[in-house]
Amino acid sequence: MKPVVPEPERASALGPVARAGAGLGPRPKISFEFSPPKTPVAEENLWEAIRRLEPLNPDFVSVTYGAGGSTRDRTHRTVTRMLKETRLKPAAHLTCVEASRAEVDEVVRGYWDAGIRHIVALRGDPPGQIGGVYTPRPDGYLNATELTAGIRAIAPFEVSVSLYPQKHPESPSLDHDIDVLKAKVDAGATRAITQFFYDIDAFLRFMDKVRAAGVTIPISPGIMPVSNFKGLKKMAEPVGIPLPAWLGNLFEGLDEDPETRRMIAASVAAEMCVRLAEEGYSDFHFYTLNRADLVYAICRVLGVREVAA
Repeated sequence: MKPVVPEPERASALGPVARAGAGLGPRPKISFEFSPPKTPVAEENLWEAIRRLEPLNPDFVSVTYGAGGSTRDRTHRTVTRMLKETRLKPAAHLTCVEASRAEVDEVVRGYWDAGIRHIVALRGDPPGQIGGVYTPRPDGYLNATELTAGIRAIAPFEVSVSLYPQKHPESPSLDHDIDVLKAKVDAGATRAITQFFYDIDAFLRFMDKVRAAGVTIPISPGIMPVSNFKGLKKMAEPVGIPLPAWLGNLFEGLDEDPETRRMIAASVAAEMCVRLAEEGYSDFHFYTLNRADLVYAICRVLGVREVAA
């Protein structure tokens, strides 16, 4: 006869996804990042993803801004359409690369006039040079801290800023990154969104230092559920994001098996989110790459369900 295992011990044997399925924790806050489409087909795919994720009632959704403002008009069209046709609360990305203060301020005022109340303020990368050398314009904003202050001087926007949990590639140290974040908060930042990462322990150590430094604004871990490891490496290497060996091993030999890659990607991201939720994190920002399927599944694991209109 098999011994009866007490319920607490049986529950503790479950993996993170199964533990999340117990539904014991609160519903987390979620947000999604999209990119403005370049073609009619891409626009159709984007709006298919938006319609699939809209019923999950995210806190906000952000729309990226290409290097050097290369997607300025497309970003504006996308966020204004979201505002008009959905229940979503769009946040427009804005950079200060290759633009004067006057040009950036014009964009900011245009967003306010269009009804946008949230901007993601970023320094940005030079056109076509992700991770390249940044040279500020003499008549432009020097960095994201100055940009944040400029935005808040124009109107009382909510301003989100970026944060690298494993050191910005141009930074001398993590302590310097925290000092920069504090300067952004002093300039008016109301939230930070981290770059994507896969080393949870390193993220938790970094966040302990951030909070110990007196930073109290909400900070959303950035989650990148990617099923194409080669594509992920292309995104991660220029900005100095380390990819653990175990992640590469999971995708090894699956170049011609996209379905298995997708299942692995969903499993990895779901386990990361549940681990972070168990550590007390309740805000998650998903880099969707304009696809809804993986993100929708991960939100389901976290207990996020569709909300009726």
